[in-house]
Amino acid sequence: MKKRNKALTGAVAVGALGLASLGAAGYKKACVSNRNKKPETEPKKILREEVRKKNKNYLFSHNPEDLEIVSPDMFRLRAWFVPAEKPSKRFALCVHGHNCNGPDECSQFFPLYHDELGFNYLIPDLRGHGRSDGNKIGFGSHDSRDIKLWINYLVERFGEDIEIVLHGVSMGAATVMLVNNTNPPDQVKAVIEDCGYTNAFEQVCDSMQKTVGFNMKISPRVTNAYCRMLSKYDLRTDADPLGTMPNAKNPVLFIHGEDDTFVPFEMCGRLYDACPTPKDILTVPGAIHAYSYYDAKEEYDAKVKEFIGKYVK
Repeated sequence: MKKRNKALTGAVAVGALGLASLGAAGYKKACVSNRNKKPETEPKKILREEVRKKNKNYLFSHNPEDLEIVSPDMFRLRAWFVPAEKPSKRFALCVHGHNCNGPDECSQFFPLYHDELGFNYLIPDLRGHGRSDGNKIGFGSHDSRDIKLWINYLVERFGEDIEIVLHGVSMGAATVMLVNNTNPPDQVKAVIEDCGYTNAFEQVCDSMQKTVGFNMKISPRVTNAYCRMLSKYDLRTDADPLGTMPNAKNPVLFIHGEDDTFVPFEMCGRLYDACPTPKDILTVPGAIHAYSYYDAKEEYDAKVKEFIGKYVK
């Protein structure tokens, strides 16, 4: 009996250690930034890198202003800003996704907003990304508060009569939804979310399931425990666009690739159904995660212009 109990105790200890290891690995992969990504090897992603390089070159040919603000918890947050060609009270604030940065993700939208629509253009690097301080990824929790700081910066610098469109991709989409769901400043007039997730915990569960090949929710709970302890937020409650959607203030345009398996396509439908404000939707057949703009640029631009035209003067 003692041998059996000892063996059982040993098995439990090994299982607990394995679970803790999986949870720690999940935390490191999901919640700790990696600014030194390996070169892309997939042909589709290599092509996207080439397009991104062209877009960034065009953005920086306009000599963007290098901005910096400091958050209440003393993180230096950085952004690039390009004023409109003619004086304008309209602003696009575009937010990048997980383990990316402002120019890589959002320079693709610069010709649309700046050249065609005549907007001022601001692209921040979220904390833990690009040139901003930190090494923890917020999944929209800290990030939504930081984006409000950038909104306040624009209001203080350019006046209370400005109008702002928030446009985010992936984690950036979750971020702008969370801004919209948590009493944003009145200057925000419309929100565009591209392939955002319903809830960070749900997204981590789905990603870990794909990694290990079977459904497991205990390990993500351990990952969330690490997140609460080390990153000071809860994946389930502090990064929950779907749960907070009933509080949405402004109209929302939902965009998602129909072949997106990283942030499952069905999440878009759930977010759209939960949104109580005026809304519209664009789904792109065949598009994988964050590729809707690359695969259907004309449709994307047309839908964004139509949507913005309804809510921005």
